[in-house]
Amino acid sequence: MINYIYQLVNPQFISVKYEDTNIDSNVLIRPRYMSICRADQRYYFGNRDLKTLSEKLPMALIHECCGEVLTDKSGSFKPGDYVALIPNIPTKEQSGIYENYREGSHFLSSGYDGFMCEFVSMPPDRLVPVTGIPMQTATMCELLSVAIHAINRLDKIAHQYRDTIGIWGDGSVAYVIACALKKKMPKSKIIVVGKNTRKLSRFSFVSETYLTYNIPNNLKIDHAFECAGGEGCYDAIRDIIHYIRPQGSVGLLGVSENYVAIDTRHVLEKGLTLIGCSRSGREEFLEAAQMMKCQKTRRRLGAIIYEDEPVKSVDDIHRVFATDLNTPFKTVFEWRL
Repeated sequence: MINYIYQLVNPQFISVKYEDTNIDSNVLIRPRYMSICRADQRYYFGNRDLKTLSEKLPMALIHECCGEVLTDKSGSFKPGDYVALIPNIPTKEQSGIYENYREGSHFLSSGYDGFMCEFVSMPPDRLVPVTGIPMQTATMCELLSVAIHAINRLDKIAHQYRDTIGIWGDGSVAYVIACALKKKMPKSKIIVVGKNTRKLSRFSFVSETYLTYNIPNNLKIDHAFECAGGEGCYDAIRDIIHYIRPQGSVGLLGVSENYVAIDTRHVLEKGLTLIGCSRSGREEFLEAAQMMKCQKTRRRLGAIIYEDEPVKSVDDIHRVFATDLNTPFKTVFEWRL
């Protein structure tokens, strides 16, 4: 079956590839709604080193996607079912290693074509039902699953004291971490530290918010999540190490293109644990879909979504990437190509 795949060939240049896709053993899905993340933006605008771009491109972007089942010969889904698509494709079993960290795993829209195509053919275990959840919100399933993965990992490793948990960052990752923490650790006090007053105002459901230059000297946290990313990684990690109590655990989620200096002296003195967290797997997607059944959670997630006009042409793809630069959190769009 001929598929239309909209690939990024060079930064800001989209080309259509025609590919004969085998659908005999997989579920056929029509992408319906998509969301843009920072990784997509870095590829689209060429904000990666030239070696990486030459290795990754050409490639279809987008890994945050929900779609409609067209056919399923396995009988796992019915035509018309709405599903969230899991972009992580593990190639082998590896006991004790999360599927998103296994060697040889493929991640769609990172070296492999993402979901910007006419249809997608995927194994049934890479799909999670989201029927009953608004599609605009269901596109957040991937990001919420990443947050859940980070929280679950910290929960397994951290000591039993969870009185105060800090989040450094005021973007989409920080917001979704806060939403998931509110649901999974309702007794914990959540502190969010950021640089943008407008963004911090969206975190009305947490205990306290502070601007980076106005953190109380007596603030103490038990554990923390670094969600700043980019040039903010260094300052965020430095502050966390300063304010965290001994033997605290720190989930690192922010991506930086540059090396980040870490105050190892105080990491050692306090006996801290740094936990690198990236992507997610099927178990976290299932938990995310279940969490989205809560109306309060859906309402909170919906508060950071900006829905752009539908994408009906290649020109519209360029438009949504430009729009996303000016939206404070998540840009979502209907896919009609």
